[in-house]
Amino acid sequence: VQLVESGGGLVQAGGSLRLSCAASGSIFSINNMGWYRQGPGKQRELVANITPIGSTNYADSVKGRFTISRDNAKKMVYLQMNSLKSEDTDVYYCKMTVVVTTSSLSLTEYDYWGQGTQVTVSS
Repeated sequence: VQLVESGGGLVQAGGSLRLSCAASGSIFSINNMGWYRQGPGKQRELVANITPIGSTNYADSVKGRFTISRDNAKKMVYLQMNSLKSEDTDVYYCKMTVVVTTSSLSLTEYDYWGQGTQVTVSS
């Protein structure tokens, strides 16, 4: 299973970016999907996550500005980021909890991470 992110870049404060993350590989189903971010010397923190039926959860710092969504058929998760601030500058990672079929034909789930995409907001 591989997660590939896209959509990061440089934007001025007040601007918008949309991040995308696509999963590929031998996937039975996907449970929660989420976005995290991490700056230099900081712990990785949750930005937002979304359940298979679309229930969402956001960090207080991004509520009202960021929107997470998913396309189950395409195995993708998105993060629409509006009203960006300089403090949103970080590397953003997607994470998916993926259900896979084992060699004994049972189901088990693993967490997978994307490679990270840089978001830089200039003030």
